[in-house]
Amino acid sequence: MRLILLGPPGAGKGTQAQRLVARHDIVQLSTGDMLREAVRNETPIGLKAKAVMDAGNLVSDEIVIGIISDRIDQPDCAKGFILDGFPRTVAQAEALDRILAEKGLKLDAVIELKVDQDKLVDRIIQRARETAARGEPVRKDDDPEVFKTRLEAFNRDTAVVAPYYAERGMLATIDGMKPIDEVTKAIADVLELA
Repeated sequence: MRLILLGPPGAGKGTQAQRLVARHDIVQLSTGDMLREAVRNETPIGLKAKAVMDAGNLVSDEIVIGIISDRIDQPDCAKGFILDGFPRTVAQAEALDRILAEKGLKLDAVIELKVDQDKLVDRIIQRARETAARGEPVRKDDDPEVFKTRLEAFNRDTAVVAPYYAERGMLATIDGMKPIDEVTKAIADVLELA
């Protein structure tokens, strides 16, 4: 099973992806996680991406597409994968189409988590508080000001990806503001039809 989870930052894509990984024994490919790992490991791509990520901006298509293409080739992706945080632009979606075609693969589903963006900042503030209360470091992109920058970038650049897949008859939309278990059930229903 190969699928994409779409939605703005804070919509719950990561939470739902973790549940799908556990249920279907597939791999979550989060560009954010892959980039953070590259930053931690101080790889050339990581060093290049660090300044951009710290400012809350998106890294270049070239970097992200290269990371995704290489990652899809790894043995743990043979059963399938979930793309979380990619594609972020129509150019990336088109590049993904080419990459998958070259590898003889196709997507099984594209699921968009629709959310009330006015409530997202509150959700992020709460997530940051809960993380800090557990004694864990709060991610830089959970800072409300950085988050607002990310949300603006999503609305400017990424919101057009859902219509790209809708035009191809591949998009399923789910209310991401519902309780987590209800969102999980709605996703399971979509995947049964796929």
